[in-house]
Amino acid sequence: MANRVCTFCGTPIEPGSGVMYVRKDGTIYHFCSRKCRINMLNLKHAPRNIRWTAEFHRIKENRKKVTN
Repeated sequence: MANRVCTFCGTPIEPGSGVMYVRKDGTIYHFCSRKCRINMLNLKHAPRNIRWTAEFHRIKENRKKVTN
């Protein structure tokens, strides 16, 4: 079994847990929790603007490298 990565927050998902969401156009999203699913699908938040996501921290680190 392959480990999946949450589409929203970037954390690894253990096999047998999490939710797989398939859109009508065939795009597959994997979510580790309800919190991630609601933020992405219902609230339409971008992961780069949410402080607890891996993408936010990745962008923050890149900004630090550029300014130094």
